[in-house]
Amino acid sequence: MTPPSAPVPRTSLAARLTEYRPYALAAFRFVTGLLFACHGAASLFGVLGGAGGTGATVQTGAWPGWYAAVIQLVGGVLVALGLFTRTAAFVAAGSMAYAYFVVHQPEGLWPMQNGGELSALFCWTLLLLVFTGPGALAADGLLAARRGQDAATAREEPQVTATA
Repeated sequence: MTPPSAPVPRTSLAARLTEYRPYALAAFRFVTGLLFACHGAASLFGVLGGAGGTGATVQTGAWPGWYAAVIQLVGGVLVALGLFTRTAAFVAAGSMAYAYFVVHQPEGLWPMQNGGELSALFCWTLLLLVFTGPGALAADGLLAARRGQDAATAREEPQVTATA
């Protein structure tokens, strides 16, 4: 006769989800970077509908469209790979803030009025990655390992607690 087994402690849903946070963040980072890079590729190469859905490309060196497309393509690829994530996301978020305030804001106050929803969403999404870091499965972790740091430590998020 075998002794009764001890009851398995139940963990809360929040605790179980927290275990997967680095992987959810990695998926979020990858999808964001991929979508951002697609916009750059569309503008630079005329693929995926081209610049503004016209099938055309932006003129090489034209300010600000060509530079924005380069930032979108390069920054998006870097973010998707998790390579220099915080820096790439910071530059990309800045380009989207510029796009919103210079291109869209003069057309109307609210993003729904001025067509700037995508610029605003990309700006805030990329800015979030600046603060959270790349999550799991990022090239930044591989680089940290080569420098002798633990990959988990390189992506570790500081715990923020509120104090009264």
